[in-house]
Amino acid sequence: MTLEQQIKQKKFKSELEKAMVNIAFTSSFLASGLNSLFKPYNISMQQFNVMRILKGQHPDPVSINDITDRMVDKMSNASRLVDKLKNKKLIERTPCKTDRRQVDVKLTTLGIELLDILNLKLKEYHMDFSKVTEEEYERLNYVLDKMRGE
Repeated sequence: MTLEQQIKQKKFKSELEKAMVNIAFTSSFLASGLNSLFKPYNISMQQFNVMRILKGQHPDPVSINDITDRMVDKMSNASRLVDKLKNKKLIERTPCKTDRRQVDVKLTTLGIELLDILNLKLKEYHMDFSKVTEEEYERLNYVLDKMRGE
């Protein structure tokens, strides 16, 4: 179904306007699917993002500032997300040995196990998008990078 059919709009003022609405609409569509995927595990997309950042550095710890810099959603409060994940025993926080003002964060064994499960679920979710070719994804990524001035 086309964007126009989905949002019941006959015409856009320009292809740029249509693209902007399409990106926002598709972002919401994808976020809804991911939220549904993570909900049974009591994890938000932002918490999943933090866990993946930590996994990328595992077994080394990561500072809250580094997590903040690497977050997909720049509006996220990394400290709050880390606290929630700590309460779920998915990560641990320890004082930094070299800078007392900093806290080091890393995944627990339970966090790694949950992340492995979620990554398998995410791989299954990605299968829903198999009708798009690798070359189309490459072009899409190129255009999106170009829009952000990369």
